[in-house]
Amino acid sequence: MDPRSLTPALRALRVCLHLLMAGLLVLAAVRADSAAGTVMAAVTGAVYAAGSYLPSVRSSQRAAAVWLAVLGASWLALLWLTPEALWLAFPLYFLQLHLLPTRWSLPAVTLTAGAAILSYVGHGAALNPGVFIGPLLGAAVAVATVLGYQALYRESERRRRLIEELIETRAELAAAERHAGTLAERERLAREIHDTLAQGLSSIQLLLRAAERVLPPDSPAAGHIGRAREAAQDNLAEARRFVRALSPPDLERGSLAAALERLCEPVTGVTPGPGPRVRFSASGTPVELPTPYEVALLRIAQSALANTVRHASASRAEITLSFMDASVTLDVVDDGNGFDPASVRPSSDGGFGLPAMRSRAESLGGTFTVESAPGQGTAVAVSLPLPAGATA
Repeated sequence: MDPRSLTPALRALRVCLHLLMAGLLVLAAVRADSAAGTVMAAVTGAVYAAGSYLPSVRSSQRAAAVWLAVLGASWLALLWLTPEALWLAFPLYFLQLHLLPTRWSLPAVTLTAGAAILSYVGHGAALNPGVFIGPLLGAAVAVATVLGYQALYRESERRRRLIEELIETRAELAAAERHAGTLAERERLAREIHDTLAQGLSSIQLLLRAAERVLPPDSPAAGHIGRAREAAQDNLAEARRFVRALSPPDLERGSLAAALERLCEPVTGVTPGPGPRVRFSASGTPVELPTPYEVALLRIAQSALANTVRHASASRAEITLSFMDASVTLDVVDDGNGFDPASVRPSSDGGFGLPAMRSRAESLGGTFTVESAPGQGTAVAVSLPLPAGATA
């Protein structure tokens, strides 16, 4: 572990481990019965210090294992020379548990505790429960402490990653909501302009045209009315251009039929496996539809197709746009699982639910129907009456 990445608590624990090891080595050197024991204590201290400052020991398990093997060998030699080296087993437990994987560290701790017990007996100490309890209890405390810390650290990391994912998801959701809100506001403005300003200018133009027909062509009033009619006509065209500019991006690149045909492109990544094969067809003589009509039909088609891809497990689907004498109809049919329309509840997001599609159709004076049954596919149909003045 990089020392720069240590928390204050871990840094303090590391300093305490260094001090404990140094103090126990000094104790072993002072109480050694021979000069060899003092020298061996110094050698063990040098090996420990070297490993503490070698970056490879902290970054490589193999280097850590080699260092622990050398440190263990020097400790065993010191343990042979003086029983006071027994107490060094406790910091060695922590080093082994921290630097080695669990499958190696637990056997290493067991061998270290066994060596400490055998050395104590080998130096002539009387057998008593304390000879066994001391090293084994120290090993148990070290194992519980290190493994408990590792479990807490893993849980902390899991929660940290979860929080990061939640933050990213919240940011994506906020962006999606902003985008959806922008599109909804554009559609609302387009409807308001079409239903109020554009219709009002169209009515003014018709009234001025009627007034112009009943006045003598050479009268001053006829000239003023003619200029007023031309101004109303120009403003009506400008309002229609503004409405078209507020239309959904899918409609900016062409007609409604072209936008619906683009919906039939292969859909991947929404559900496991390939999506359904979608085909588009149009019938009748196309007429110019107001922007709210095009928006409603496109959104209903998108919603119905999204339900087909996500829920129906269909292999084929078909979108049909039909222009009739007094209405325009849209049909979305699939061969999927089907469902019971009476059991469908309102959508919680208000986006792809059947009630939302029905509301769009009925807001323009149209009708919306769903025909489906379990195992028999689904057919969604919407019919909108053509507005007065719609031309081919």
